[in-house]
Amino acid sequence: QVQLVESGGGLVQAGGSLRLSCAASRSIFSINILGWYRQAPGKQRELVAASTSGGSTNYADSVKGRFTISRDNAKNTVYLQMNSLKPEDTAIYYCNADAVVIGGRYEYGYWGQGTQVTVSS
Repeated sequence: QVQLVESGGGLVQAGGSLRLSCAASRSIFSINILGWYRQAPGKQRELVAASTSGGSTNYADSVKGRFTISRDNAKNTVYLQMNSLKPEDTAIYYCNADAVVIGGRYEYGYWGQGTQVTVSS
């Protein structure tokens, strides 16, 4: 199994920055896909950014050029650097791990508890 613990959320003014962290309970070398999702009130959860163990990244169009996902393998942590924040970025942000190699097979659907990001105008 994998436990994911997010941190770094908070209240920030529009145009500001935050860095979210997600610490994994096992080596992230075994986690092929690490991603950040968000869910705003009354909306579905959506992918914000994802990173593969092979080094590929993927971003939602709404955050391209403003957000950066990165991995620190030594710390078993994935980060989401968020710059030029907008009020519409307000949401609960969740860390996700998929295609985790456990016992010789892939497991999917691990989630953190979420961290609130609020951007004021």
